[in-house]
Amino acid sequence: MYKLWNELEELKKLRWIDLSHPLYNDSPFWSGIPEGSVELCKTVFDWGNPMLECLIQTFKFPGQFGTHIDFPGHFIKDGALSDAFDVKNGVFPLCKIDISEKVKENRCYAVTVEDIREYEARFGPIPEGAFVALYTGWSRHWPDMNAISGIAEDGSENFPGWSLPALQYIYEERNAAANGHEALDTDASAEAAKAGDLACERYVLEKGKLQIEVLCNLEEVPEAGALLFAAWPHIEGATGLPVRVWAVCE
Repeated sequence: MYKLWNELEELKKLRWIDLSHPLYNDSPFWSGIPEGSVELCKTVFDWGNPMLECLIQTFKFPGQFGTHIDFPGHFIKDGALSDAFDVKNGVFPLCKIDISEKVKENRCYAVTVEDIREYEARFGPIPEGAFVALYTGWSRHWPDMNAISGIAEDGSENFPGWSLPALQYIYEERNAAANGHEALDTDASAEAAKAGDLACERYVLEKGKLQIEVLCNLEEVPEAGALLFAAWPHIEGATGLPVRVWAVCE
């Protein structure tokens, strides 16, 4: 009788894949964030209270915690924050660039423009407004912070990620809307070391684009044809927020 209700029933018949890690008090976060910044599910109103028989909890966490979305103001002074993006900014065509085999040979591998062109030769051009996810297989290291960071004996970080030319290609040649990855940072560790900065992340946010970090379950998502949905709390002025992300696939 109602078109959207019928379409929802059809959508529910498809595959729905959760791309977010669950969060708990011991979930890892960037070492620069002060200890004590995470306090989840603290009971402040318990069963048996004579005022009202119910349970109420409070939650304290950094904006960049677990699977999270970054807004431009995270790295760009006076850049757009969470209130600049509405619910329409949370739905995208999903493209998955799979470099997992190359990462097995080089854990610091940075995706190249040629990798993306090879993807497009197989699946067609990245559509305007797409979310481009980089699949490296790195989410298997969650929640071991040292493994996620690829800490070597000399204390260096070693993990895969984006290169600046690859990001420039998806944004300047294809006008993608957002990018995502499984690691804690946008930049492959070797690229960050060369630049002396998280230059790739700074570039994405300077372009006014969005990114989602610490994704999981990308191995279950097809390279092309799926939709990605992202939902975050409606908090004004946030530089980033934990996000629930899922893909809907044929």
